[in-house]
Amino acid sequence: MSQTYTEEQRMIADGVRAFVEKELMPHEQLVEQADAVPPDLFAELKAKAIASGFYAMNMPESFGGGGLGQSLRVVAEIEFGRTTRALSIICNRPAPILAKCTGDQIETYLKPVIKGERWECFGLTEPGAGSDARQISTKAVRDGDDYIINGEKIFITMAMVADFIILFAVTGVDETPKGPRKRITCFLVDKDSPGITVSPLELLGNRGFKSCSIALQDVRVPARNILGEEGGGFAIAKNWIFSGRVMLAANMVGLAERAMGIAATYANTRKAFGKTIGQFQGTSFKLADMAMDIQATRLLVLDGAAKMEAGTITQREASIVNLYGSEMAGRVTDNALQILGGMGVSKEWPIERMWRDVRVERIWEGTSEIHRDIISKDVLREFQA
Repeated sequence: MSQTYTEEQRMIADGVRAFVEKELMPHEQLVEQADAVPPDLFAELKAKAIASGFYAMNMPESFGGGGLGQSLRVVAEIEFGRTTRALSIICNRPAPILAKCTGDQIETYLKPVIKGERWECFGLTEPGAGSDARQISTKAVRDGDDYIINGEKIFITMAMVADFIILFAVTGVDETPKGPRKRITCFLVDKDSPGITVSPLELLGNRGFKSCSIALQDVRVPARNILGEEGGGFAIAKNWIFSGRVMLAANMVGLAERAMGIAATYANTRKAFGKTIGQFQGTSFKLADMAMDIQATRLLVLDGAAKMEAGTITQREASIVNLYGSEMAGRVTDNALQILGGMGVSKEWPIERMWRDVRVERIWEGTSEIHRDIISKDVLREFQA
């Protein structure tokens, strides 16, 4: 356990790790083989998470959530990262932007999600708009007290099990000093609304953690289902995106630590040419690089969480955390697989799965190229004449 943790952080980390190791990890092989979490197992694990206090940990206590601030949540996310996303997501940490629910939205969406009675999915990405969220083309047109929504979303996590969609759509165009800019609005859309079609996608890695496409054709949504204000969707999405980028890196710390532990244990026992392979620098130096990478990422994650809590995190800082964490996980799992050699590509060991799973981390929550672009532009602005 990290020496940089406070006592409270240590308690959260210990509790979540024990839950992950006892309740979630034993089912990894089943989920990998079935490419799904069986419904009865999903319900069982969700009930255990709720009973143990490891469900909706990030939501406000005033509505029944765990009330964890960012600096505590981030250490929980590190521990959840030790298992597959398909299993860790069962301990749902709902989209924090749901805390912006008002009026009857609180009883209809926020509280049921926190209690585990309903499930949400986050509908932002589109076939032509991923890292550049302002380019979404899904439209919502006002019609009396309703909006009519048409468009398509893609790579929407767990949409198959969701009861409603936190959906972003264009409701107009504003003239700004920088030229015309799409007015993006966030809606709470019940998935069983007429005109919605959800289709699962077949993707590399993260088996059982389903991504889907969502088609919307003339979907009627009451204006009262706007989350926040009309036109305020991008600001809401931006806050969620910053949080998602830091939490992604936190997950990668947990995953990488587990990979390093597997590799180091193997290096201590596998012998070649009369000694354990860990005694060869070709192996031991890989482990040294892993430890250095993991510790650096942990410190970036803790710093990012503290700045989110203080409301001071910048786009550049969030991108640095995400970029370093996602690429670190790729390096660590690749080196771990190399240390295990033939066993590394065997499905009897978890390393080959972890190696596959982390590939997407350099794509979702913003590609590595987008993050480098954000960081470099900010550096150039800082030092311009």
